[in-house]
Amino acid sequence: MSRFARARDVYFIEEPVSGSESTIRIETCARTGVRICVPVLAQGEGDATMRRLIDGLLSGKGDAVAWYYTPAMRSWSAHIRWKALAYDIMDELSAFRFARTDLPELERRLIAEADVVFTGGRSLYEAKKQLHANIHCFPSGVDRAHFAQALAGLPDPADQAEIMRPRLGYFGVIDERLDLDLVRALAEARPDWQIVMIGPVVKVREEELPRAENIHWLGGRDYKTLPSYLSNWDLALMPFALNEATRFISPTKAPEYLAGGKPVVSTPVADVVTRYEGIEAVEVVEGHDAFVAACERALSWKSLPDQAKVDQLLDTMSWDGIHAAMAALLHRATQRHGAAAPALRVVSAKSADYLVVGAGFAGAVMAERIASAGHRVLVVDRRDHIAGNAYDHQDGAGILIHKYGPHIFHTNSDEVLAYLSRFTQWRPYEHRVLAEVEGQLLPMPINRTTLSRLFDKDLPDDTAAEAFLKSLAEPVGEVKTAKDFVISAVGRRLYELFFEGYTRKQWGLDPSQLDRSVTARVPTRTNTDDRYFTDKHQCMPLHGYTRMFENMLDHRNITVMTGVDFREVPRANFGHVVYTGPVDAYFDHRFGRLPYRSLRFEHETVDREWALPVGTVNQPSADVPFTRTTEFKHLTGQQHRMSSLCREFPMGEGDPYYPIPNPENAALYKRYEALADAEKGVTFLGRLGTYRYMNMDQVVGQALATARRLIPATRDAGAPRTVIQVAAPQKA
Repeated sequence: MSRFARARDVYFIEEPVSGSESTIRIETCARTGVRICVPVLAQGEGDATMRRLIDGLLSGKGDAVAWYYTPAMRSWSAHIRWKALAYDIMDELSAFRFARTDLPELERRLIAEADVVFTGGRSLYEAKKQLHANIHCFPSGVDRAHFAQALAGLPDPADQAEIMRPRLGYFGVIDERLDLDLVRALAEARPDWQIVMIGPVVKVREEELPRAENIHWLGGRDYKTLPSYLSNWDLALMPFALNEATRFISPTKAPEYLAGGKPVVSTPVADVVTRYEGIEAVEVVEGHDAFVAACERALSWKSLPDQAKVDQLLDTMSWDGIHAAMAALLHRATQRHGAAAPALRVVSAKSADYLVVGAGFAGAVMAERIASAGHRVLVVDRRDHIAGNAYDHQDGAGILIHKYGPHIFHTNSDEVLAYLSRFTQWRPYEHRVLAEVEGQLLPMPINRTTLSRLFDKDLPDDTAAEAFLKSLAEPVGEVKTAKDFVISAVGRRLYELFFEGYTRKQWGLDPSQLDRSVTARVPTRTNTDDRYFTDKHQCMPLHGYTRMFENMLDHRNITVMTGVDFREVPRANFGHVVYTGPVDAYFDHRFGRLPYRSLRFEHETVDREWALPVGTVNQPSADVPFTRTTEFKHLTGQQHRMSSLCREFPMGEGDPYYPIPNPENAALYKRYEALADAEKGVTFLGRLGTYRYMNMDQVVGQALATARRLIPATRDAGAPRTVIQVAAPQKA
């Protein structure tokens, strides 16, 4: 829910408590923005009052989506016409101790009414999959960065510091799902082992808890403190009972323990057996004696076995990835309320006034401007996410990375910055690049420092540097190509060291075959300014690009469908189309394909705080297959004990990134441009739609100018969509 709260209002409604008067207490979580709502009922009040309180909460907030964790909450909210209804089945609640006897029937009704159903584990999915046509399995993820803090050796919490070693620990709810007899047997078998149990005791009487000198019941603890406890354990436990209450559970503990670097010993709960098969660091055994023996083996390990397999597994369990997939399914449900077949992609004829193809900068800006003028907009993107090539997300270690290579925002336009500032806060950032040349890391673009160090010359001021550059420059009759431009400006040696190999790799062509604009974008300086850009405004979105795009597209007049090709949407249903994809693809490559360069990105998470001295290091040598390496923490300002790198490998095939600028390609584009100009009811926009290289701010500026021409009058319209989280109290 914290991830949904990045782009919309989220109200997390707990079960009611008793009080002197009926009301709802609302507290906003400072870290996530989720609003925690606790209904308070006066004596004698019931469902009728609850319905009135919830109606008051929703009043004036527009259409809302309901997300149920328990069918028991449906009685006071069934009268609401939700924009969509999701049911998240995290447990088989009817099997819990003291469960309501009518829960199975309530769940049957809720599933029948739901637009989309999620299950918290594979066993639950197998048991429920025949009950709904739009049901999906989402085992719980892990906040890897949070629990990975344990790897750093955190201070021992005061209430644990006096406990002897070795320590075998558990955190989570302590209820009928735990095998308390197993905990007792473990303590008796090895009195020299200390068993630390952290969590609230629920539905279990105190006298049922096994007592021994080496069992330590510490009670519930704040989530943020758990890594400190975990950091000072020797082994993590999952001593679950094998009963009706655990038949379908999918415990979240194992990935949290593994992220903190601790081996795990578990009883054979079905979802643990299937999910961690082949992971040596998770011992799954049945029986008291076997459990003790497994603990002895795990305590003997000097380090976590199969670390590569563990990392690979944790990489697949990101909450960001789970949220993205759930959000896409939920969004489609809002468009097909009551429909049973989510695979349908035919949009109704009255669904929108405008179709915007592409959810990158050009498409998102146009969609927001059109929507704010009061028109309905459908945005489709063939990728499974918004934000185009600027899309960023957290990797498995919790480090914010740019999936499609580094995107550094810079602009001289006050208008562009002011517009984007409506959707994000900023952090100041000035990008710096070093090039690895002849065993040195030298500033790029070339400046006085570069020249002084490379040529071992004393260049005391700009005048001296300018004179030296002139001595290196070689006359060229007519400057037409990228090679001509560089040699005429800085000479052959600098051209060969910094430009020739890099350009060949980047473009797949010799610089003599490319337009001069390719290398003209990288200036040469005579001062010591080592910033890559010199624009008036240089900054990065404080919470990332994806968050900025979510805010931009979160408008009541905008519908977003990802994973949809524009050809799947009937054109006749829309008054006007804004197309930001490849212009040649729109016309089915009638005159042949426009050439593009593509990129392959190799991401790597490294176990050290910093790997590079600056944001990016270029590799201009033709002997190195990639062009540059970027360390994202420089860009984002994120604090983390680990770091993430990205290497870029240029390719001739793949997604189109860079139009290749030369006369032949320009002539071919002119033919497509003539078709585009003649196409009625379609506006072509962006880097791909107009076949030219543009920075992000230039794309935004182009879109703003186009929107003004297309829709002269604009106004702000609509409030953010709202997600209402309907949930039982959290158990952990």
